[in-house]
Amino acid sequence: MRVAVAGCCHGELDKIYETLALAERRGAGPIDLLLCCGDFQAVRNEADLRCMAVPPKYRHMQTFYRYYSGEKKAPVLTVFIGGNHEASNHLQELPYGGWVAPNIYYLGLAGVVKYRGVRIGGISGIFKSHDYRKGHFECPPYNSATIRSIYHVRNVEVYKLKQLKQPMDIFLSHDWPRSIYHYGNKKQLLKTKSFFRQEVENNTLGSPAASELLEHLKPTYWFSAHLHVKFAALMQHQAKDEGETAKATKFLALDKCLPHRDFLQVIEIDHDPGAPDYLEYDIEWLTILRATNNLINVTARLWNMPENNGLHTRWDYSPTEEAMNEVLEILNRDLKVPSNFSLTAACYDPSKPQTQMQLVHRINPQTTEFCAKLGITDINVSLQKAKEEHHLSGECEEQDEGGSNDSGEEPSEYNTDTSALSSANPDEIVLEEDEEEEEEDSFVSAHSDMNTTSLEPSSDQASDFSASFSDVRTLPGSMFVSSDDTSGSPVGREGKPGEAVESEDGTDLTSAPGKRLSDESVPEQRKKIKRRNQAIYAAVDDDDGA
Repeated sequence: MRVAVAGCCHGELDKIYETLALAERRGAGPIDLLLCCGDFQAVRNEADLRCMAVPPKYRHMQTFYRYYSGEKKAPVLTVFIGGNHEASNHLQELPYGGWVAPNIYYLGLAGVVKYRGVRIGGISGIFKSHDYRKGHFECPPYNSATIRSIYHVRNVEVYKLKQLKQPMDIFLSHDWPRSIYHYGNKKQLLKTKSFFRQEVENNTLGSPAASELLEHLKPTYWFSAHLHVKFAALMQHQAKDEGETAKATKFLALDKCLPHRDFLQVIEIDHDPGAPDYLEYDIEWLTILRATNNLINVTARLWNMPENNGLHTRWDYSPTEEAMNEVLEILNRDLKVPSNFSLTAACYDPSKPQTQMQLVHRINPQTTEFCAKLGITDINVSLQKAKEEHHLSGECEEQDEGGSNDSGEEPSEYNTDTSALSSANPDEIVLEEDEEEEEEDSFVSAHSDMNTTSLEPSSDQASDFSASFSDVRTLPGSMFVSSDDTSGSPVGREGKPGEAVESEDGTDLTSAPGKRLSDESVPEQRKKIKRRNQAIYAAVDDDDGA
C-alpha cells in the first residue's frame, strides 16, 4: 500500500493534492492513503478563523472550505491529527474523531483506526506541562488563554493510549517525541536548525508525553511535523522479556507545505490484501474508550490518572477479550466507520464575507451518534451542562480559572509550544501581541509563495523528480546515523555506526533522499530582518525564511 505522509499542512489542501497527483504521474502508481501530521486548518468560515491561534495577519481562509462545502472532494482518503494552529472550535466538535469533509477524517484528541489492515493511531496537539493534568475545560468563544490551551495535550489521552497492547503499525503526533533526535543524524539536524542546539544538548526538545507513548507503543512507523524540518531516525527498542524480538521504530518528521520544502514523503507499507478498503474502527481502542468513560473531566483543576498506589480501585483499563467481544456485539460486529458527514456550520462564501459571524459551541451529530452507539459521554455535552449549572453565558467559568499559570507547577521547559517562542524558532508563527511588531518583518508569507508560483517542476529537474518516486523507499536518506551521533544515544541501535540501514525488503535507507516536490522559484528579495533575529537568520539556510 502506497502511503503519502505530509508535515504541517497549513490549510494548503489544493497544493498538497496537486502534488500527490504529480507524484502519482512520476511515481509507481496511485496513492492509497494520505496522512497529515497536524496544523491541518479545517477552516469552514470566518468564525473558525477567529478560533485559530495565529496573529490576525496569518488568518487566511485557504482552500479547506471548498472540500467542506462539497465543491471539491479529496481525491484520496485523508486522515489527520490536530496541531497547534487549527480551527479549534471545529475540531472540538469531534473529540473522538470524525469526518470534517467527505473523505477527510480527523482522528480526534487521540484515536486509533484501521485501513486495509494497517493500524493507525495518533494524538492531537502539543505538550505543555502546566495544562497537561487539566481536563478539557475550554469551549467557544475562547479567550486569549484558552485559544492556546485548547490544543495542549492532556494526560487522559496519553493514559488511554497506554492501555493499548496490540501492535501499532503507524502513529502520528504533531510535536516530536523527546530524545528522538539522538537516534538520527543529529549533526545534520543542528546544521539545518542551529537554534535547536541548546534544547537538544539539554534534552528538552520535544514532547515527554510523546516519548512515553513511543516507548510503550513501539510502532513500526512514527510520523511528526511541527519543527518545520525533515528528519529521520531509527529507534531500536529493548526487548522486555528474554526471547522476545526487539522492535524498531522508523521515525520521520516533515516540513511545512511550502515551495522548496520537504513536506511530503511517499512510502510503501505492508497491508492485508484481504482487509476492507474502507476506514474501520479499532476494537481495542473502542473498548478502552468505553472503559475509561468515567475519567472524563471538563474542569481546569489538576488531576492525576489512576495508578497502582493504593488510592484507586482500578488502574488497568487494558481490554480483555471478553470486553472487546461485548463491544463487537454492541456494534453488530460492524466496525466500518460510517460515512455520516454533515454540515454543522455555514460555509464561507467569497462573494458574501461575514466578518461578524457568531461563534457557537456546537454538538456534532457524528459525535452524538458515536457516543450513543458506544454508550459513552460527549465531552461537549458535559461542557454545556457545566455552563447551565453555573448559570453562565458566553465563556465557561473554568476558562477564567484556567487562563493563568498559577497552578503551583513550574513553567514548562518544553520549547516546541510555539505560542511562547520567538527567538527559538524563527521559522514558526509567533502569538504574543507584544512581539508581533518586532517579528513582522521576520516572516515571508507562505501564501504569496504558494499563490504566485507554479507547481509543475521545470524540465531541467524533471528527471530528479521522477527518480524520487520511481522507486519505493521506506524512509529518506537522512536515516543514515553518523558515528558522531552514536556515542550520545541513550539506547543501543541495531547495526554498527555508519553502516547502511536496510528496510525489510532490502531497500538501502541511506540512499539519496527524495527530492522536494515542487520547483517554485524563491522570491528574489527578502524583507529586512530586525534586531535580535539577525543572528538567528544568519545561521539558517536561505529557504528557511519562507
